[in-house]
Amino acid sequence: MEEYDYILVAKKGRSSREVKEEVQLFVESLREKNMEVTEIELEDKVFYAVLAPSGVFEKYKYLLKVSDACNWSEEQRVQITTETKTGTSCCGITKSNRSDQQKVLPQSSESGEPMGAVPKSTRIRIVHFLLEHSLLRNGEKGLISKPVFKSMYCLHEKEKQKKLKCKWAHWKAMFEPQPFNDIRVYFGEKVALYYLWLGWYTFLLLPAAIVGVIIFLYGLAFFRTSPLIQEVCESDIIMCPRCDKRCEVWKLADTCSYAKVSHLFDNEGTVAFAMFMAIWATVFLELWKRHRAKYVSEWNVFDWSEEEEELIMEIVNDLECKPKEFKYSYRRSALVLSLTTLLLAVIIGLTQALVMFRVVARVLLADQDSWPIIKQHANIAALVMGAALHFLTMQVMKRVNRWMAFKLCDIERCRSYAATERSFTVKMFTFQFCTGFSSLIYVAFFLGRINGHPGDYTRIAGKWRLEECHPSGCLTDLFIQMAVILVLKQTLNNIVEFTIPRVQHCFTQTLAKTLECSCDHCNACERSCDTCKRHDWIMKNYYLNDVHSFKLFDVYVDMVMQFSFTTIFVAAFPLAPLLAFINNLFEIRGDANRMVCLERRLVPRKTNDIGIWMRVLEVIGVLAVMANGLVIGISSDFIPRLVYRYHYGPCANGTVTNIDCMAGYIRSTLSVAHMSDQRVQRDFTLQQMVTPAGHNVTQCSYKDYRSSEDYSLTSQYWFILAIRFAFVILFEHVVVLCKFAVAWFIPDLPVTLRNSRLKDKMQRLKAELSDWEERRVQTHSAQDAEHTHTTQDIEQAHTTQDLHSES
Repeated sequence: MEEYDYILVAKKGRSSREVKEEVQLFVESLREKNMEVTEIELEDKVFYAVLAPSGVFEKYKYLLKVSDACNWSEEQRVQITTETKTGTSCCGITKSNRSDQQKVLPQSSESGEPMGAVPKSTRIRIVHFLLEHSLLRNGEKGLISKPVFKSMYCLHEKEKQKKLKCKWAHWKAMFEPQPFNDIRVYFGEKVALYYLWLGWYTFLLLPAAIVGVIIFLYGLAFFRTSPLIQEVCESDIIMCPRCDKRCEVWKLADTCSYAKVSHLFDNEGTVAFAMFMAIWATVFLELWKRHRAKYVSEWNVFDWSEEEEELIMEIVNDLECKPKEFKYSYRRSALVLSLTTLLLAVIIGLTQALVMFRVVARVLLADQDSWPIIKQHANIAALVMGAALHFLTMQVMKRVNRWMAFKLCDIERCRSYAATERSFTVKMFTFQFCTGFSSLIYVAFFLGRINGHPGDYTRIAGKWRLEECHPSGCLTDLFIQMAVILVLKQTLNNIVEFTIPRVQHCFTQTLAKTLECSCDHCNACERSCDTCKRHDWIMKNYYLNDVHSFKLFDVYVDMVMQFSFTTIFVAAFPLAPLLAFINNLFEIRGDANRMVCLERRLVPRKTNDIGIWMRVLEVIGVLAVMANGLVIGISSDFIPRLVYRYHYGPCANGTVTNIDCMAGYIRSTLSVAHMSDQRVQRDFTLQQMVTPAGHNVTQCSYKDYRSSEDYSLTSQYWFILAIRFAFVILFEHVVVLCKFAVAWFIPDLPVTLRNSRLKDKMQRLKAELSDWEERRVQTHSAQDAEHTHTTQDIEQAHTTQDLHSES
C-alpha cells in the first residue's frame, strides 16, 4: 500500500494551460530518469505517485561505501568485496551480519526491511532531493523556481505508524523510555536526535527541579522568623507616594505580605542555586555530548559529513553536475547586518513601549476608585498586566521575526538547504531571544535604579514617573514577570498545540471519509480492493495537517527558549526547572502524537548532531553565568544585607550578642525626603502627605542611599556598589572555572566507545591489507602462469624449428 516514494498533487480542470504544460514537463523529466510516475485522478485533484528505480539507490549505496564519511566495519568490508552485497550498515543503510547472509531476505530487526533493501526513510529522503533538483527541459527547477504543484508529501507506513503510536505517541507511554531506534528508522536521524536531546534535557531537569524546590522550601521555612520580614511588618515608617496627584503616603507595614513573598525568592539559598544552575548547564551539555555519541555511533553516522552527503545526492541526480561553490559577499553581509540591527532596534523600542505602558497603567489604576484592592496594589497590577502584554508581544513578534529571518536568508543566498537552515536558526533565535528577554533585562537591572528621587524624579515625556522597587528588593518584580510569562507561555501553547491540530484533523478526516474510493469490484465483494485501499490511503495522508520544511525548528526554538528561561535569571525563580520538567513530560508525547497521527510524514533527514543548536545552548550557558551573577550582585539585596551584617549592623564591632545582626537593615536602606524642601514640594502636594488615618506628615521615606540634606549619594551606597561589582567578578570567574573544570573532567566520548571505534578501524585496515596481499598474490600467480605459458610456447617453437631444420 505504501510502495510509492512520493506523492505530487495538482489541480484538475481549473489550472491554466501554462500550469498544465509545466506539470507535464516535470512529469516527463521524471520519467526520463526512469522514475515510475502513476497518475491517479481523485475528485478535483490529480495525484502523481512517484516510485524511483532501484538503480538510483544502488548508486547512492555505492557512493556511500567509497566515501570518507562512512563508518566502516569488518562486515561492511566483506559485503563490498563479495558479489552478493546483501546490505551495509553504512550511514543509514540496513545492517546485516554473517549469519543473516545465509538466509533468504531476512528481516532487519531495526528497520523491518529485508537485508540489503534500502529503508523507506532513506528512499523518501533521496527522492525528495531528486524532486527538488529535477530540471525541466528549459533548465528550470520545477519545484523550486516554479511551484506548479498544489502539494507534495510522502506517505506514512501504516504498520510502523501503529507501532510508533502504541510505543511512543500515546499518553500511556508518558513514563516509558522513548524508542529512539524506531523513531530514527521512521523519521530519520534529525528527528530522532531532537527527541533524544529533549528526553535527556527533561531527565536532567529532575535534579535541578528538586534543588529548586529545596531552595523554595528553605525560604518558606524562615517565612515567619526572618527579622527582615518582622521589621517590615512591625514598622511605623511612612513611605513617599508611589505616583503623582492621587497617590498618598503609605505605611511600610501595609506591604507585609509583599515582604514575605520577596523573602521566598531572595534569600541566601538563591546564591547557591544560581551557581548550581550555571554548573548544571555545563554538566548537561557535556553529558549530552556523550549521550549523543553513543547513539550516533550505534546508528553508524558518527563520521557523517553534510557536504559529502550533498555531493553524493547531486551526483546521483545528475552525473554531469558541478559542485556548488562557497561564495561570500561583503555587500550582502553588510545589508543583512544593517537590517538585523534595525529589527533589534525595533525590539528595544517595543521594550520601551512596555515600560511606558506599565508606568501609565500604574497611574491610571492608582487614580481609579472602582477597585480599591487594585488601587492599593497598583504597582503589582501594572507589573502583571505588563508581563501579560509582553507575552502577547512575543507571540506577535514571532511571526514578524520569522518573516524577517526568511527575507534575510533570501538576501544571503545560502548555497544549500542546510546552510539556509543554520542561518535562519541563528537569526530567528536571536530575534526571539531579544524579544523575550528585553523586558526582563529592564526589570532585572534598570527597574528602581534610574527613577530618581523626590524633587528630581525621572519622568517619561516630562510627565509620568518611572516605577520604583519595594523596600524589600526588586527581585520579586523579576519573579512576577518570569512567572507570568512562563505560565502563560507553557499553558496557552500547550492548549493551542493540543486543540487546533486535533480540530483540523477531525474536520479533514471527516472530509476524507466522504471521498473514499469505491469501484464496481468493491461493491460486488462488499470489501475494498487493493487499488481502492491504496487510493484511500493516499487521500487520507493528503488530508492530514500539512507540515513545512522548518517544522522541526518550531519545536526546537520553543524548547531552547525554555532552556533560556530555566537557566538565565533562574536566581529570581527557583521553581522554573520544576515547571519546565512538568511541561516537557506532556510536550514529548504531545509532539509525538501530532507528528505520528495528525500530520503528514516529515521528510526524514540525516545528521549526527543537533547542529547549530549546540552552539546556541553553549552561548546560553555563558549568558546564564553572567545574568545570574548580575542578578545576585545587582538586582537582589544579598550584597547589601551582607555588607550591613558585617560592616554597618549591630554586629559590626563584634560586641553585641543579644540582638539580631540584621536588626535595622530595612531602615538603613531608606532615605528621608522633607516637605520643607521646595524641590519635594513640586512633586508632592499637601493632600498627598496625609496618612490613611488622617494625620499630616512632613517627611516620608523612599528606598535609596541618599543624604536627607542635598540628596547626594552616601558613602554607604558607593561601598555597597564596589562590593556588588567585586562579587559579580568573583562569582563569574569562580563559576566559569568550575564550568571549565567540569568540561575537562567529563570527556566528550565514553572510553568504551573510543576503544570500540579504534578496534573497528584496526580490523578494517587489517582486512584491507589482507585483501591487498591476496590480490597481489593472485596477480603474481597470474603473471607467473602467463610467464610459464609464454616460456613453454617459446620452447615449443624452438623445438619445432629444430625439427624442421633436421628434416
